[in-house]
Amino acid sequence: MKWWGWILSLLPAGVGILIGILATNENITNPVLFLRGRFAVLATLCGVTISIIIIAAAQFWIHTQKKHNREIQGVRKQANEDRQRFLQRLDHELKNPLTVIRAGLTNMTYEPLEDYLANEVSAVQAQVIRISHLVADLRKLAALEITPLETTVVSMAELLTEVVNVVKDQANMGDRQLTLILPHAPWPLPDVEGDPDLLLLAVHNLLDNAVKFTAPGDTIEVRAFDDGSDIVIEIADTGPGISEAEIDRVWEELYRGEQARSVPGSGLGLPLVRAIIEKHGGNVGLRSRPDQGTVFSVRLPAI
Repeated sequence: MKWWGWILSLLPAGVGILIGILATNENITNPVLFLRGRFAVLATLCGVTISIIIIAAAQFWIHTQKKHNREIQGVRKQANEDRQRFLQRLDHELKNPLTVIRAGLTNMTYEPLEDYLANEVSAVQAQVIRISHLVADLRKLAALEITPLETTVVSMAELLTEVVNVVKDQANMGDRQLTLILPHAPWPLPDVEGDPDLLLLAVHNLLDNAVKFTAPGDTIEVRAFDDGSDIVIEIADTGPGISEAEIDRVWEELYRGEQARSVPGSGLGLPLVRAIIEKHGGNVGLRSRPDQGTVFSVRLPAI
């Protein structure tokens, strides 16, 4: 219990004792003289009793809350362990069958196929590749939660420049306008401490996401600035936007919204981004307006 809690708890006892002292003071007029002593004792006992009851109730509440918190932590720990075992088992169970299926499909394409068979094989290959990417992302997500970070000083200005250049060279970039805006005055973008490969993966996922959900001719901006002790990275686009009902759900594993169902993806890109950024002590968020665009923001502690 905090200091102010003790003061409030002992206040009734103090008041009771004070009343008892005043009741026995001969300088204070009291018409019922024979009740002085009994009234003083009664006031003191009442005050002390109330304080004891308050302290006991407070201690019981604190004990109950601690027990409740331990139970919640235990449930969360157990759920996380169960989830880790599930992901590891899923990875193990799917990896070998997928390898065999991909090898079989490759063997089928050694000889020319009729058009309808070629289309069927191509469709199956696309789905196998999608599941393979899903398993790979699940593996990354599971490993990220249990593997400690190997950190170093990371220049986010250089990292953002590298990611933007890579995405500009992607085949699906088309004629989208992609620009990078970095601060130069009065000082450059601060560095961060972290794993450069994971941070690059997080930014690339967000930027690749912006490319997939925008149309040719749309604009994508990558902006970065420092905000006191943090740096903020924003990836903004003029795409279709995200409905208010889906904004909180896009961070859920395997969730794919209305706009995403016709776009290739595993449904793990954004959850992976959030896991990486939170592992670095930062946070992610988004703002979006339907038919206007979306802004994903990443906040990381600067050094």
